[in-house]
Amino acid sequence: MRKIFYALTVAAFLLVAATFAFSQQRIKFRSGARAATVNGNLYSYKSRKVFVIRVRRGQTLSTEQIKPDASNRYITVSIKAPNGEIVGDSDASCNNRKEIAPTRTGDYRIEVTECRKADPWRGSFRLKVSVE
Repeated sequence: MRKIFYALTVAAFLLVAATFAFSQQRIKFRSGARAATVNGNLYSYKSRKVFVIRVRRGQTLSTEQIKPDASNRYITVSIKAPNGEIVGDSDASCNNRKEIAPTRTGDYRIEVTECRKADPWRGSFRLKVSVE
């Protein structure tokens, strides 16, 4: 009976780990493009959407929220460098616009959450990511 319990526990742990590993979305640009628009959904203040983008050394990585007309769906963007350090400026707004220059070579992790300074909402968002 213990062996079955341990096997189920390990299987549940692996399932949860796999869910988190696949919950991030890689951003890829079309040939010749310098920007891409990504979409996601948020369901509460605790939900998040993670994007990963590979950049080269010395480039400029920038993000900007694309808002539909008269929308109050504000997002907060957090960017982690390949070494795990949180990069970018923070200001008094919702921090939905970031610029990192110069970049290091590697995968940057862009995490989007609901802005906690604005009214709560649920639904979709759009984010423009550019690299030059």
